[in-house]
Amino acid sequence: LTESGAAPLSSWILPTGRDTNCSATMTSPKDLYLILYNGACCLGWAYVLSLAIPTAVSTGLSTVYAAGSDDGEGGPGPLGNLADALFYVQTAALLEIVHAALGLVRSPVFVTTLQVGSRIAALYAITHSPESQVQFGAGMMIISWALVEVPRYAFYLAAIITGDATKKTPYPLFWLRYSLFAVLYPTGITGELTVFLSAAKDEVFLNTYGPEYASAMYYFIMSFPVIYAPGALPMILNMAGNRKSAFKKRFAKPPPPPRGIVFPVSGNKGGIEVRSSTPVGKAILSAAVGAVDSEKAAKVEKERSWRFKYVKHIISMVEAQCASPEAALKVAQAGIDKAYEVFQFVKPDGTTMSVKEVMASKAETQFSTGFIKGQGASEKNVLSVPYKGGSISGQALKDQVKKWVDYGTIEPSAGDAICACVDNPGWMDLSDRYFVLLGAGSAMGPFKVLMALGANVVAIDLDRPGIWERLIDVARKSSGSITFPLSKPQEDCKTDADLYAVAGCNLFTQTPAIRDWLLDLYPGKPFTVGSYAYLDGALHVQVSLAMDCITRDLSEKRPNTSLVYLCTPTDLHLVPEEANRAAEKNYKEFSKKPYCILMNLLSQGKFLRKNARKPVQGEGGDYFMINGVSVAQGPNYILAKRMQHWRAVIARSKGCIVSSNIAPSTSTVSVVHNRTFAWAYEGMPYFRPYEIFEPDVSKAVMLGILMSDLNDPKSAANPSTKLGNPNQLFSYGSFHGGTWRCAYEVDSIGEASVLLYFARVGAPYFAAVVGIGVAVGAKVMGFV
Repeated sequence: LTESGAAPLSSWILPTGRDTNCSATMTSPKDLYLILYNGACCLGWAYVLSLAIPTAVSTGLSTVYAAGSDDGEGGPGPLGNLADALFYVQTAALLEIVHAALGLVRSPVFVTTLQVGSRIAALYAITHSPESQVQFGAGMMIISWALVEVPRYAFYLAAIITGDATKKTPYPLFWLRYSLFAVLYPTGITGELTVFLSAAKDEVFLNTYGPEYASAMYYFIMSFPVIYAPGALPMILNMAGNRKSAFKKRFAKPPPPPRGIVFPVSGNKGGIEVRSSTPVGKAILSAAVGAVDSEKAAKVEKERSWRFKYVKHIISMVEAQCASPEAALKVAQAGIDKAYEVFQFVKPDGTTMSVKEVMASKAETQFSTGFIKGQGASEKNVLSVPYKGGSISGQALKDQVKKWVDYGTIEPSAGDAICACVDNPGWMDLSDRYFVLLGAGSAMGPFKVLMALGANVVAIDLDRPGIWERLIDVARKSSGSITFPLSKPQEDCKTDADLYAVAGCNLFTQTPAIRDWLLDLYPGKPFTVGSYAYLDGALHVQVSLAMDCITRDLSEKRPNTSLVYLCTPTDLHLVPEEANRAAEKNYKEFSKKPYCILMNLLSQGKFLRKNARKPVQGEGGDYFMINGVSVAQGPNYILAKRMQHWRAVIARSKGCIVSSNIAPSTSTVSVVHNRTFAWAYEGMPYFRPYEIFEPDVSKAVMLGILMSDLNDPKSAANPSTKLGNPNQLFSYGSFHGGTWRCAYEVDSIGEASVLLYFARVGAPYFAAVVGIGVAVGAKVMGFV
């Protein structure tokens, strides 16, 4: 989240995550231009500050706007008066919108427009309202602006020159950039509000365009205090979060040397190897789609704005897969093969080889095996779902499932799977089943649910004592068992602390050893292997590939192995025609709502984009598709999930049961720690049929669907069930939370959802402000 704030008050609406006027690397002539722009703005604001401070000290804040004028304190300045300098330097900020639109900086155009626009509104008010110019708030606003902007533009300048906004900018500038808001945002907001309110009762301002427009000018200028009221506090709190994040990055320890599965070296910066994810992502996707369409592959390779335009290439690839089952499998195999070729594995001694090469041989080290049998009482073999403060099972659960299906929150096939589990309680007897959890401690992993049902869990997670203390404690209190890798024999551990210290492994660096250990573990026992590990950014791709190395060999070399994946609703999926029709129906209804019309118009079609798409023709008929990809999640996230899709369809084609179902949008810690996502989640249920679920709900219902997949021979997970296209595996058992049947694409409702949330939270404040505004208006207009 960023505070690219053109003004102390204007960056609250949707923080973007990046400073507005600095680019990531120095490249002429773009960086030369940005250096000149930021330098000029910095000097301009410094000049405004040089006039404002002496005037405020000598004659007070109410005279600041007149500083440097013929009738102002001290006479004209060497470069003109403050009013003119303020007008020109603040108007120059309009170029920031142009910068964003042209891609010179990485900021959303809409957000930048809102940020700069609020400043321009305040500038317009003070320029045309004599009364607002001579009250204390004018000086407070101007000085607050200048004190923010001088270090802001200087910071951008330093960031461009040094090439690193986080660690290489001078610390005093860095500190000022992320600390001044604590004082200057409140003073700036206060000053701007006084300017708006003073202009609202200034006859000169109200009659700027003639008496007949006085009322319109009044409501126009009073709309800004109404907007500011609910937005000020969230904006300040957001800045506090940004400060904490920035300082954490500034003083973060340098990363350890690369080990295990890593991106290949793509360049060198300051003597340090650079391992960029972009060329790798493009190479893998190009190889995948190139297996069936060389022209589409060429377009991937030529894409210059991969970070923001990758989605169209994902869509194009899935469309190519719809041509035939053979095409779908060729794309999947080519993509996976390319990933094994381009990713590298760095051994402890620094030796580098491809992932393909390292996984072709046995590991040099081996794990010992730890085992804990739980002592807890066995629970009833029933599917129980914690929901809205209670726990539902049996007929109550079936009734709730029907409500979800009828509303459109889940697909009928998901509802059928959950109900089948209710009707077949024997499916929930897991005492003779073995589940391998890659990422056992994951927020969306079913570890606790499986242990409660008496399952035998083979847990793979990081070698951190805290993790294993928690997992083993759960296991001991359950009726199940936990098996886990150890760096030394269990009998050598004298205490629990010793056991926790040697438990676990690293999926990145010990991939071959984990694979070997699992291949030899519990011979003859069928394994169900779930890939649940998740990491942010490029690390997600690496951990997904590590899990794939393990699941590939287990599914191909160990008989009766089944695979499990949790798909995300924010991905591209083939969906049932019924879901497409429902999305179309909802669009016809919501597209007529005034709020939706307004948001779509203001964003020029960017917000609230139609969800239902035209079908794609292929062998076996028409295929319907929903684009749930969120651009903000980035190409690394979608590549990591796509590799799981590829392995799922490949393994199923080779006779493996693959349960790969879409889980709903879930309020996990990793999601809601991003306040923008948390706000959006609060507003999304406005768009029927969305419902955001708690993690425990999601884990329980997804376990029910999984058990149906493992036990029902008619399930789409079973390779004996015929599908028109391999990618239809993801069309069934979807508990998508409303994504497939909503009127609009999920990536286009975020901003509208955030505004709905703030509208609800700010309703009391809005009502109060409106009441005050009506009273003030009545007084000004002479009604009272």
